[in-house]
Amino acid sequence: MRSTLNRAIVFALYQLTLFAGILLLPLALAMQKVGLTLPAHRAVSRINEKYEEMDTRTA
Repeated sequence: MRSTLNRAIVFALYQLTLFAGILLLPLALAMQKVGLTLPAHRAVSRINEKYEEMDTRTA
């Protein structure tokens, strides 16, 4: 039961992180024109690794 709950939470965080990345895309593009970067890829890759870890652990 607990692993199912953890998996659901990690999946929800994964989806929210992707959604936030999509919403922040215009800001990231504007910042790139100025010469700054928005490190949203770090959050997406971290939660993706955690999600894959949970998926392989339960499979």
